[in-house]
Amino acid sequence: MNRFYTELKEALETSEGDIWAETVLSGEHAGEKYLLHARPAEADRTAGFPDVFCERIGRTPKLIVCGAGHVSMPIIRMGKMLGFVVTVIEDRPKFADNARAAGADRVICEPFASGLAQIRGDSDSWFIIVTRGHRYDSECLEAILQKRSAYVGMMGSRRRVAIVKDQLEEKGISRDLLDAVHTPIGLKIGAETPEEIAVSVMAEIIQVKSTQNKSDGGKTGGYSEEIISCILNAGNSGEDPAELQKVLATIISRKGSAPRGVGTKMLIIEDGRTIDTIGGGCIESEIIQKALLMMRTKAPDFQICRVDMTAGEAEDEGMVCGGVVEVMLEKV
Repeated sequence: MNRFYTELKEALETSEGDIWAETVLSGEHAGEKYLLHARPAEADRTAGFPDVFCERIGRTPKLIVCGAGHVSMPIIRMGKMLGFVVTVIEDRPKFADNARAAGADRVICEPFASGLAQIRGDSDSWFIIVTRGHRYDSECLEAILQKRSAYVGMMGSRRRVAIVKDQLEEKGISRDLLDAVHTPIGLKIGAETPEEIAVSVMAEIIQVKSTQNKSDGGKTGGYSEEIISCILNAGNSGEDPAELQKVLATIISRKGSAPRGVGTKMLIIEDGRTIDTIGGGCIESEIIQKALLMMRTKAPDFQICRVDMTAGEAEDEGMVCGGVVEVMLEKV
């Protein structure tokens, strides 16, 4: 089993494209996991294994902001609130310091071209161009369009944007690629202040992210770095000795209203600690108890549990959700 997580960790660190995983849900091979680097065909998923959970695994989303002017500051703060790892590229030291103060995870104080050369880009990279002039916009956009990305947005007037696009088209970049850039950036909400503009930009990113997740089979939240490290015993051995058992809980189906989506994961450790959440409340409490029972008895190492939140008990608890979820529990 650890081989799967070792390969997954390496793939998340090195691959630019989508990563898929399959888990066999029933039969003598129940619990077996396979890592794939392309979307499996329906026939492949069902051949030999009629019951398979297939997920497109998302990485931790990365927000790359080119420019550290007034609009960038609330974008940085909102990006952090929304769970992005935020990198800012800015060639002016004073403005770079402002980005650090705003909470950016990484600030590259270098010319934009050399700064972007340090960014690999992948299907979970979100680029925002908010520089101080079209010369820098053009430089950034040209470099970014050579990379894999989930989103590219550029701030600027229609005239400024048109100039940049024409310049890059003359350099050989296709018009289709240029027209796919989100510009003017942000949703049209009448934003005027830097904070309002940041809201419109991040709202557009949320909208694009949601649309992408609903298409092409959907992308799950994947495995957090903390979960993978704990499974591989890469953390502090004093706090998490290898002999402690662990169970990984994954939501594999959802009907009706439920707090978290398919693919959401939580790791339960034998001493009662947990990493991440599958939604809290009654559902999480029940799953934790089942996982602890798996570790403390001779129960099977792989189980699928059904939690019904439409019953009276859920209503008595005051839960706002009223759906049914299936959760896969596997010792890791």
